[in-house]
Amino acid sequence: MSGQVDRELRARASRVIPGGMYGHQSVGLLPPHAPQFFERAEGAYLWDVDGNRYIDFMCGYGPNLFGYCNEQVDAAYRKQMSQIDVATGPTPRMVELAEAFVAMVTHADWAMFCKNGTDASSMALLTARAYRGRKKILMASGAYHGAAPWCTPIPAGTVEEDRAHFIYYQYNDVKSLEDAVAEAGDDLAAIFASPFKHDVFVDQELPDAAYARRARELCDEKDALLIVDDIRAGFRIERNCSWNHLGVQPDLSTWGKAIANGHPISALLGNERAKEAASHIYVTGSFWFAGAAMAASLETLRLIRETDYLERTIALGDRLRAGLASIANSCGLDLSQTGPSQMPLVMVVNEDGNCDFDRSTAFADGMLAGGVYFHPFHNMFVGAAMTEADIDRTLEVAETVMKKLPDPVAA
Repeated sequence: MSGQVDRELRARASRVIPGGMYGHQSVGLLPPHAPQFFERAEGAYLWDVDGNRYIDFMCGYGPNLFGYCNEQVDAAYRKQMSQIDVATGPTPRMVELAEAFVAMVTHADWAMFCKNGTDASSMALLTARAYRGRKKILMASGAYHGAAPWCTPIPAGTVEEDRAHFIYYQYNDVKSLEDAVAEAGDDLAAIFASPFKHDVFVDQELPDAAYARRARELCDEKDALLIVDDIRAGFRIERNCSWNHLGVQPDLSTWGKAIANGHPISALLGNERAKEAASHIYVTGSFWFAGAAMAASLETLRLIRETDYLERTIALGDRLRAGLASIANSCGLDLSQTGPSQMPLVMVVNEDGNCDFDRSTAFADGMLAGGVYFHPFHNMFVGAAMTEADIDRTLEVAETVMKKLPDPVAA
């Protein structure tokens, strides 16, 4: 179970925070050994408030790309903070950062900045509807695009009107996509698409090229905007928009998480086609123009351009995937590993290939108890600060845990 200090903090939190904790970082659905509160982090490691160290495969749910407390990124942040951060207007870093993104991302001709992925997704939604004054938005069933009323996966507090003009299709299914476009008719504003299917509880799916290209064609035919939500996967798949390798360029892309190595900033990038519409929407925030996070992002983008971080994380992910597969095979365990190896989803599955929630939870709990932060049903992340020794240690713990997993419960 989680430690004494963590339990005491949870008790205090329950009195002053609704539900004790909220959002995706609540551990309410996680295993007993999952700590809720952490004291410090460095590189690939995370320490909870009881002093337990973890090799962290969640990377803060994605923002940690180059390691916690990366000295180069944090030095840029501190330098800017010592001069000016939140002020009556933005710093020159805003222009420099927009220029850097435009230079790196093929489809981008401009950039706007905000603080959270939900902010960026909502900006993309407004831009798409402002583009031709249309209402209908297409999204894949089960896809996550944020926590605003129009996209939150938990409907409490929302009303039907919040999603009155949304049409859903099946990811990677061209026929389903075409049917949704037909249903939208001449009122189609945009198609939202994730770089790959990374929904919770189900196997991840890499994008089929025919699906991605058809999405582009349909938007061109209907004079609608194609939006790639790169908030989670941005710069973890390639040093560009994540559909670039498919030869598909969106009109808009949303970014967040890893773009400043954990400092709070997100972005909407767009092409010339969408620029006028973006200039007419009204979006703002008290902290959106802060200079320090932009300075951190500039340094993060430099590291993305100039280091082999991507090749390293892929190699480490491949090492982890191969090792887990070998151990599972020797233990007679049905283990599903899907998605890019540097963004793995690892689940124990039943004979039907679906997530065995109880055994996946038991597996993740054993990993946590052994000092490795695994998630039972959400994709994880391999960070550039990890080493082969970290992967090997992870595999040692995994072998011990898999050997002790209970047998599946008979149906």
